[in-house]
Amino acid sequence: MSYNYLPLDKTPLNFKQVKNLLTFDQLVSITFDAHFRITACRNYLDQKINSGEGLYYGINTGFGYLQNVKIDNAQLEQLQSNLIQSHACGMGEEVPKDIVKLMVALKIKSLSYGHSGVQIDTVKRLMDMYNNDVFPVIYTQGSLGASGDLAPLSHLSLPLIGLGEVMHEGKKHASAAILRKFNWEPIQLQSKEGLALINGTQFMSAYGMYNLMQSERLLQWADVIAAISFDAFDCVMEPLHPNIHSIRPHEGQANTAAQLTALLQGSAIAAQQKQQVQDPYSFRCIPQVHGATKDTFGYVLSVFLKEINSVTDNPNIFPEDDLVVSGGNFHGQPLALCLDFLSIAMSELANISERRTYQLISGQRNLPLFLVKDAGLNSGFMIPQYTAAGIVSENKQLCTPASVDSISSSNNQEDHVSMGANAATKCKRVVDNVEKVLAIELLTAVQALEFRRPLQTSAKLEKIVKAFREQISFNDADRVLHDDMMKSIQFMQDFSLDKV
Repeated sequence: MSYNYLPLDKTPLNFKQVKNLLTFDQLVSITFDAHFRITACRNYLDQKINSGEGLYYGINTGFGYLQNVKIDNAQLEQLQSNLIQSHACGMGEEVPKDIVKLMVALKIKSLSYGHSGVQIDTVKRLMDMYNNDVFPVIYTQGSLGASGDLAPLSHLSLPLIGLGEVMHEGKKHASAAILRKFNWEPIQLQSKEGLALINGTQFMSAYGMYNLMQSERLLQWADVIAAISFDAFDCVMEPLHPNIHSIRPHEGQANTAAQLTALLQGSAIAAQQKQQVQDPYSFRCIPQVHGATKDTFGYVLSVFLKEINSVTDNPNIFPEDDLVVSGGNFHGQPLALCLDFLSIAMSELANISERRTYQLISGQRNLPLFLVKDAGLNSGFMIPQYTAAGIVSENKQLCTPASVDSISSSNNQEDHVSMGANAATKCKRVVDNVEKVLAIELLTAVQALEFRRPLQTSAKLEKIVKAFREQISFNDADRVLHDDMMKSIQFMQDFSLDKV
């Protein structure tokens, strides 16, 4: 198989594979084993339905509160088509393409285990859509994160039956038009298929994995930017000493102290005699704060990796055990809690970052007030700190947990929901905000570092500062700092820390 394909079957996916899927614009394909499992499960289900043995939720009954309504065998295909159409009730903004790509790939992955009862043609069509840049238009609002992500996954599924809209080659099209372009016939859904497609946690899971990818990148940048600020504020190295962290052995804390020590290795600024005995907590406690976020990241990642390697629709089919069992694997509680946890942990990176920015512009440690010449005539870096403070405050509001809420639905049949979809979308807002606050600190820290010249920081950090200065010049006098702040964000997105 080509390395440009991500194989999908019961073999667990790891974090690197998920990242590579987007980074290298890989295609997807199920394996022969997955093909066998899917067809075997479908054949078993057909035999079960044709035998007339009993009622099976969502297969030959209605849905939710209508679970006790028996559906005639002749109407089973119509039942599944009706399900997708009636549940496609999304609103709000459109889900970003990278997250839609993850949703489709993770849905294929979940179906590949052979516990969902779909026909192989349905899975092949999802693969064809993915591999031909045909991605459903999906909306951010509509899921309660409990009966699966019903509304978002219904919009994901509409193009299979020739309905809804898709993005193709950067433009929005009616799904029917794209089916004609590729000579694809609409899928004739069989029993259980609609339910298999729209039950599941792929909306929450895709958002979660995307948020984790961005968080991993920002955790790296947070240490680097903090190290530049550390020297710019002429801080004492003592709080980074390994002995301190050996007697409180949280992994993230020790890792952060070691990272900052390595980044500052060889710094002439760090080596010079200090006037102060201690520094403010926003510098002295970087290992403890950044480290706690890293440990949270590790826990949340472990939960999401377990989730994306699971079957989350309902009912579940076990051909080898002659079982069709209805349960609740679609309930997003594990994800909702973790998404809220990740939001809180990541917001703290911005919280402490803004405090370092504030200290740098405060006129202490032989730095000019607001890091500008002729303060008064020039306001310098006064207002970027305002912006950072406003964003940090917004994050505090966004970090109110979604998972503590629940609203009953489906005539009280679905009487406890996770609200994990809301947790997912607001977590993305938090993570995006963290990037902005860190970019402001980077802009401020590099400006402050210039006032330490001719002393230099470490060779590693000077390399980053030099690259940054190629994009954003030293601020001699007031100018439109919005432009510099946006360039700082772009620099963080473009510059590879692997080079350092």
